[in-house]
Amino acid sequence: MSTFRGAIAGVGTTSGVRVVVGRWDASPYGAFADAMVETPSGHRVLVAPTQEVADFVAGTYVFDEVRVEPVTVDGWWFASPSLTLDVTAGGRTALGRLLRLVPARLAEAPAWCTLTDPVARVVLRGVRTRGSAGGGRREYYGATDHRAVIAVRGSFDGVDLGSLAPVDPAPRFGFSSTPRRPSVTTVVTTVRP
Repeated sequence: MSTFRGAIAGVGTTSGVRVVVGRWDASPYGAFADAMVETPSGHRVLVAPTQEVADFVAGTYVFDEVRVEPVTVDGWWFASPSLTLDVTAGGRTALGRLLRLVPARLAEAPAWCTLTDPVARVVLRGVRTRGSAGGGRREYYGATDHRAVIAVRGSFDGVDLGSLAPVDPAPRFGFSSTPRRPSVTTVVTTVRP
């Protein structure tokens, strides 16, 4: 079983590029950040800091291209040779206030994620809290907080991303997507064989 503790930022941009950044404070690979990018044409790119992380993430989700690049992160500023992204998080959402009422130990448990999955599907279109992680593995997302994103700027392959927009259409990396409303979700991800 592998456990990743951190947060996920999901944003859409007026250029049509959608980006999901994972900032992991604790994981089997130590602290790291990675980014999943989907272009307006549907081309899915993983930007990972090491080959080991790239292999794990690419074995869990679906990409058309994998790039191993040096990554620098400071808060929600992410920089690599391919991608620069500066995300400004705002206040806690109503969902975040609700998530904070659930004890963290319970919210992070795979059994709880299984129980909340049908609710998440209805409340947040495209969001799932459990599903397939590739290779016969199962993945569980235990969310403990949720904040709105209020601004974004950056570029991908040297092209300006434009300003903040809904995450629409939903990125197609795996069984679950980020919410349509740009947001930062504090999460514990558990991958089981």
